[in-house]
Amino acid sequence: MKRSTTLWVLTLAALCAVPLAASDEATRLHRLFDEEWEWRLHENPLMATNVGRHEWNDRLPDASLAAHERRAEKRRAFLTELRAIDRSRLGRADRINFDMFERQLVLAIEDFEFGGHLIPINADSGFHSGFSRLASRVPLRSARDYENYIARVAAFKPYAEQHIALMRKGIESGMVLPRVVLAGIEDTISAHIVEDAAASSFWKPFGSFPSSVPAADHERLRAAGREAILDGAVPGYQAFYDFMVDDYIPAARDTLGAADLPNGEAFYQSQIRRYTTLDLPPDEIHQIGLAEVARIRAEMMAIIDEVGFEGGFAEFLEFLRTDPRFYPESAEELLKEAAYIAKRMDAKLPSLFKTLPRLPYGVAPVPAAIAPKYTAGRYVGAPIGGTQPGYYWVNTYALESRTLYTLEALSLHEAVPGHHLQSALSQEQEGLPNFRRYSYISAFGEGWGLYSEWLGLEAGFYTDPYSDFGRLTYEMWRACRLVVDTGVHAKGWTREQVRDYLASNTALALHEVETETDRYISWPAQALSYKLGELKIKELRRRAESELGTRFDVREFHDAVLLNGSVPLPVLEEQVDRFIAERQAS
Repeated sequence: MKRSTTLWVLTLAALCAVPLAASDEATRLHRLFDEEWEWRLHENPLMATNVGRHEWNDRLPDASLAAHERRAEKRRAFLTELRAIDRSRLGRADRINFDMFERQLVLAIEDFEFGGHLIPINADSGFHSGFSRLASRVPLRSARDYENYIARVAAFKPYAEQHIALMRKGIESGMVLPRVVLAGIEDTISAHIVEDAAASSFWKPFGSFPSSVPAADHERLRAAGREAILDGAVPGYQAFYDFMVDDYIPAARDTLGAADLPNGEAFYQSQIRRYTTLDLPPDEIHQIGLAEVARIRAEMMAIIDEVGFEGGFAEFLEFLRTDPRFYPESAEELLKEAAYIAKRMDAKLPSLFKTLPRLPYGVAPVPAAIAPKYTAGRYVGAPIGGTQPGYYWVNTYALESRTLYTLEALSLHEAVPGHHLQSALSQEQEGLPNFRRYSYISAFGEGWGLYSEWLGLEAGFYTDPYSDFGRLTYEMWRACRLVVDTGVHAKGWTREQVRDYLASNTALALHEVETETDRYISWPAQALSYKLGELKIKELRRRAESELGTRFDVREFHDAVLLNGSVPLPVLEEQVDRFIAERQAS
C-alpha cells in the first residue's frame, strides 16, 4: 500500500534519522541506542524473534536472579553514558528520543529495585501462559526452524525453575500476589501437563509440516518434538504447578493493595508513572474518576429513558444481564459477529485515516487454556518478518457472560481502529530508533483504544441504543478503574468494594466483574492508563479543532497522533501542538 503522510511527520522522521553531518552528540546518542538495542535483543531472545532477529531462535532468556541483577547494573551504566551526552546540543527530535530512552532506563531500574521482577505473573497471565503460545510466535518454515522450536520447548523446565526461584525470593521479601486473585490459576498450568505429547498445545506444529520442510525430516523432528514436550515442557509445568499449589498460594498475602507491599506507596507511585506517563498522586486520579463516573452515568440514564424502560439504573443493569437476547448462543455466533463488526470498520478506515498499515489481522478465540481467567478480548500483535497476522482474540468461554451489546466497543478497541491499527503502524515506522519502534506505552496505546471506541460514533456505529449503552458501559468501566485502582492500592478498599463498585456502575457481566477485579488487584496502576490516555487524546483533538477551524482534517490529526509510534502523553501533546502550528503556517 502506498503511504501518505503529513509534512510534519516527514519532517520528524527526517530529524529522527542521523545524517552523516550530525553533531557529535547526536552521533553518540544513536550509537548508544544501537548498543543498548543489540544488548537488549541478546538478553531477550524471545523478543529478538518477535522483532524479526533470528540469531538466537533456539534460546530462552536467562530469568535467574543473577541475570536480573546483571541487567540492572548494565542499565545503570547505559543511563550514566546517556547523561554524559549534552542534551542541549541535540535537535528537537533527538531531545525527544533522549527523554524517552532515559525514561525507559529509569523505569526498568526502578522496577528491579522495587522487586517487580519477583512477581512474574498476575491474575490472568504470566511467563507460563506466554510461553504456551510459542508455536504461533516463531518461524516454522524449515527443518532448522523446527529444531530451534524444539530446543526452546526442551529448555522450558530450567526456565520455569528460574521463575520459581524468583518467586521464592518474592515470598522471602514479601513481594507476592494477594491470595484471593490466585483462585483457579492452577488450571492455566495443569492444561499443559499431559501424558501424550500429541495432547499438548506444543504439538500443533508436528501435526502437519509446511512443504518447505523435507518429508525425510518429518519423523526425526516429530520424535525430537515428542521428547522435548515430555522431558522439557511437561516437567516444567509440573514443577510450576507443584510450587504454586504447595508453596506460593499458601504464602500469598491476605492484603490486597500495592501500598501493603514493601515500600509500597513509592512502588505504586512508580507504577503510576510507568503506565500513565504522568506523576499524578492517587487522590487526584481518584477524583478524576469520580467526576467521569458522574458524567457518564447521566448519559446512560438518558438512554434508559430513550428505550422507555420502566425502572431505575440497577434494574436496567439486571435486565441487560439476564435477558437472553443480549447473549450469543454459540462461540461461532460470537466470533462471526465480532468479525462482521471489525470488517464493517475496515471499510470506514479510509475516511478517518490517511495512513493505513500493511499488516492484516484475524479474529480468533482466546486459547482455551487461559480463557477462564482472561479478559473479554485482547489484541495480539504479529512477530516481525513472519507469516502471521495480528489477531483480535475474543473470549468464548462462559458464553452466558459475553454480552453482545458491548461487542462493537470491544471490537473497535482491540482490532480497528484500535490496537491493531496503532500497533501495526508503529512497527512500520522506519524513521524511529528501534527502542521506540517496538515500545508500547500503555497510556498511549490504551488511551488510543478507548478513543477508538468513541470514534465509532463518527463512523456510524452504535445505532442501536443498547449497543450505545454498551459503549457507555465500557467508558464507565474505564472511569471506574480510576476509582477502584486507586481505591484498592492507595485507600485500603476491599475486594468486595471493588467488585460492588464495578457491578453497580457498569453493565459488565458478573463473571467479567470478577475477572476484572482480580486483574486490577494483581496489576497495580495499569488500569489507570486507559481513561487518562483517552482524556488527553480527546483534549488534544478539541484543541486542534478549535485552533484550526475549517482547516482541521481528522485524517491528518490521526496521522499526527499515530505516526511517531507509542509516546508518553506529554510528548504527544508537544507533537499535536507542533502539528497545529505547522498547519496554521502552511
